[in-house]
Amino acid sequence: MRYYIVFDIGGTYVKHAVMNEHGDFFEKGRYRSERHDFHQFRDDLLNAVRQAQANYELSGIAISSAGSVDSDLGIIGGSSALPCIHGPNFKEVFGGATGLPVELENDANCAALGELWKGAGRHCRDIAFVIVGTGIGGAIVKDGRIHKGAHLHGGEFGYMLMDVRYGNGRIECKTWSELAATSALIRMAAEEKGMPERELDGEKVFALAERGDEAAQKAIDRFYFSLAQGIFNLQYAYDPEKIILGGAISSRPDFVDEINKRLSVLLSLVPIAKVQPVVETCQFKNDANLLGALYHYLERRGELGEASGPSH
Repeated sequence: MRYYIVFDIGGTYVKHAVMNEHGDFFEKGRYRSERHDFHQFRDDLLNAVRQAQANYELSGIAISSAGSVDSDLGIIGGSSALPCIHGPNFKEVFGGATGLPVELENDANCAALGELWKGAGRHCRDIAFVIVGTGIGGAIVKDGRIHKGAHLHGGEFGYMLMDVRYGNGRIECKTWSELAATSALIRMAAEEKGMPERELDGEKVFALAERGDEAAQKAIDRFYFSLAQGIFNLQYAYDPEKIILGGAISSRPDFVDEINKRLSVLLSLVPIAKVQPVVETCQFKNDANLLGALYHYLERRGELGEASGPSH
């Protein structure tokens, strides 16, 4: 049995786990993310590695991170809530300090790989993975592999233009993130109620609707229809076997049912559309990134021999 330490670098916490090649968890932990000082960030991560090495003989380091990750070079481009991680070569820094192989991948791609390996996407070849959070992100899996695109923007579904209006010599448009992220739900509810956004969050909006608040319910309806519209477009642009949804809001028990209701309405409005998207929520929730980072590592290092990969 081989052991690996796996990191999920988030804007607030860095989660870590010791796992084996089959994706079993042996230890879990987390610490607060250092945002600005890379030397401190490095020391925190190396401290977690050393603590794990006290109990396990580690074979490698797998990392999930926000940003445009160049898995070949080991560099994280783009921007995120942690400015210090953009620029340093993770393979050189952490491989050099530990003597262990290091592999890293974008967090949304890792979540998709985790679900593809062990979760809702198991036995699938083509899936779209959509993360509904403050914005909308995601990943495209084609033939069992992440499709990053020519500019590492594959899966950036939140950029899709959803509401383009022309009038009075002006063009106005909104993206999918601006209409169907949790921040959009909060903004729409605040506008409907005439109150500051800071006084609301997603849970409060749903709680208001459950108590009969019509303004909150109107915002929720717009939110679900916008989600359904984007999912409809993804289905007909890519035609995946499944569209898997992640993000905290996807844990709501009626989340998929509410989206499917709106999809049925949209399908009724487009008679030539005969394919009903198969929509599911991710199975592993917060552990999907860790699982996917490990799978990415094993695939890159040619160590998937005894591990169960996606069906081909």
